[in-house]
Amino acid sequence: MAEALNSLFKAECIRNPVMRPKGGWKSVSDVEIAVATYVDWFNHRRLHGEIGLVPPAEFEAQHWASHPDQHYRKHQVLTEAGTK
Repeated sequence: MAEALNSLFKAECIRNPVMRPKGGWKSVSDVEIAVATYVDWFNHRRLHGEIGLVPPAEFEAQHWASHPDQHYRKHQVLTEAGTK
């Protein structure tokens, strides 16, 4: 799965002339912005056919909204070292 995602990322972000400025990226910051833009699109605007043509973030939000709080763990989860 990681190889498939990597290939998709290369095709849709790195090699895509729409994402890449003319002459290529000029700095690491330009690449970071392109990657962040791609990840945002991939999660929030891309319509995914396997989940009813909705964006993955919307699908996940609907999933968790349909599960009442009683299904969550009742035990406190440690969030940092040394907490109880």
